[in-house]
Amino acid sequence: MSTPVAAAAPDARGEDDGHGHHADGMLKLAVGAIGIVFGDIGTSPLYAFRETFAGHHQLTLDPLHIMGVLSLMFWSMMIVVTIKYVAIIMRADNKGEGGSLALLALVTGRTKSRRWSTGIILLGVFATSLFYGDSMITPAVTVLSAVEGLAVAAPAFGGLVLPIVIAILIALFWVQKSGTARIGLVFGPIMLVYFSVIAVLGLISVVQTPEVLWAFSPHHAVEFFLIDPVRAFLALGSVVLAVTGAEALYADMGHFGRKPIGLSWLVFVLPALMCNYMGQGALLFREGQEALRSPFYMLAPDSLQLPLVILATMAAIIASQAVISGAFSVTQQAIQLGFMPRLRIEHTSASTAGQIYIPLVNWMLMTMVILLVLFFRTSSNLTSAYGIAVTGAMFIDTCLLGVALTRLWNWPLYAAAPLLALFFLVDGAYFSANLTKVPDGGWFPLMVGFIVFTFLTTWSKGRKLMMDRLHEAAMPIKVFITSAASSASRVPGTAVFMTSSSDGVPHALLHNLKHNKVLHERVILLTVKIVAQPYWPEAERATRDEMGDGFYRLVLRYGFMEEVDVPAALKRVHACGADFKMMDTSFFLSRQTLLPSERPGMMLWREKLFAWMLRNAESAMEFFRLPTNRVVELGSQVEI
Repeated sequence: MSTPVAAAAPDARGEDDGHGHHADGMLKLAVGAIGIVFGDIGTSPLYAFRETFAGHHQLTLDPLHIMGVLSLMFWSMMIVVTIKYVAIIMRADNKGEGGSLALLALVTGRTKSRRWSTGIILLGVFATSLFYGDSMITPAVTVLSAVEGLAVAAPAFGGLVLPIVIAILIALFWVQKSGTARIGLVFGPIMLVYFSVIAVLGLISVVQTPEVLWAFSPHHAVEFFLIDPVRAFLALGSVVLAVTGAEALYADMGHFGRKPIGLSWLVFVLPALMCNYMGQGALLFREGQEALRSPFYMLAPDSLQLPLVILATMAAIIASQAVISGAFSVTQQAIQLGFMPRLRIEHTSASTAGQIYIPLVNWMLMTMVILLVLFFRTSSNLTSAYGIAVTGAMFIDTCLLGVALTRLWNWPLYAAAPLLALFFLVDGAYFSANLTKVPDGGWFPLMVGFIVFTFLTTWSKGRKLMMDRLHEAAMPIKVFITSAASSASRVPGTAVFMTSSSDGVPHALLHNLKHNKVLHERVILLTVKIVAQPYWPEAERATRDEMGDGFYRLVLRYGFMEEVDVPAALKRVHACGADFKMMDTSFFLSRQTLLPSERPGMMLWREKLFAWMLRNAESAMEFFRLPTNRVVELGSQVEI
């Protein structure tokens, strides 16, 4: 019978949300959210309004189209960001954490049907896959669109746009390894200045053409669709650029909390964005085609355009930083939830657990971002690739929300159905409109999404097959103890055998007895389990089962946002005989060599892909933070 093992101290974070938001001032968190969470959606005015009129599906610069687009942008922000994400989805938090994987872990725990559960998992994994495409495009399009203002402010330097963009991107990815804690301190004030400036510039323009404010009425959006339905539908592919970054509100909820993010959005960010968009619309009313070259920068007087370029570039860097950090966090979650092999994760802050750096992800992102800039060359071309990943992820979030409403909150059908119908209608319209941009660049995030999806599902399926094969050949632990253990020679010390299965005898233990002919005085069969919640209480970290003859089965549980540190956890365990001393403890690991076969399970090419991923995974020794001089690895071959 398993017994909880007392730990040295309870979890200091508290049980309420796992992040201690109650201890921080609401205003401080709201300002921090402005600096981190809203960078992506905050830089959308650089290109979203312009692309709607000057992109691949150009619109006539007349009152019908200008007012229609402004109305669509405002109501998109209200429906998608304010109602869907801020008011509803952000309530579906997994112990304070948000994001597609956190929501996936939350809803699958309540879904009893295996058929539905499998479909939901695949949807969540594909949403995560699309995020990687988004994390490649966002730094490219935001930095490029900001620096392109240089061609407006100082046309003579227009030829330097691409070299400057590449230099900024290289510097941005280079500083990731040193951490962003110090840089993050100035993110909030810079974004406060940025949002204030774009709001003031927009208001100055609106004052000159106040009739543009009638665009807040939804009848202009309806009229746009009634009079020019084809162009209105195609325009959705660019209008959605105004809400890119909405999913970041949910993904970053664990850092700031739902209320501070909602407060900063409703009180500051949404009004600032709408002031700027209305100002750009008013400018097009007054100056027409001449202003379409860059309505964002042309809101400013000539003397202030260069400072605005610098400010917008800083905002673009902040937006890029947020999505890069998000890629690190999503990768860590995917590893912990079993969708990705172990990768080297470095901590860049001694005080903040979320400050991590994953070298492989960082350099792969940098390479792809620079290739995107060199291939597409302008932000206008890149926006064609931008919308599909975002709208696809939003559509999947709505699917997961449907499960949350009906399974988690038990909403009655008459209340959930109309709301979900509205969200599916809006998200479906945006996604289908963006599908028209596939030939012009939309193929890129789809290609990235399918490649990442293949890797994630191959790893998940391969691990399950490998565990099943190992379980088939495992000897019952009771049989092992009564036979081999009673006859083997015992030597002083503790042996910890890491095993992914909580029953049966680990292969490393069998191989050790076969080759070395000895057993240690104390044998620990240790399993590390990652649970479907972000954090696990420290007091309940370890459970143990005493099996006699010096054998113990120990299970350590961690949340999917936590770092696994086996030696630190063992030091807090006091119910497995004497306290653990690392110098008297040896850790035994199994290293499997996979032999792809024709056995049912996966296609042969996927088996070979899984075998390659397993060979290149980070060592279990480093992942579990085991002392390097106390580890013994024993190999075995497994057919899948």
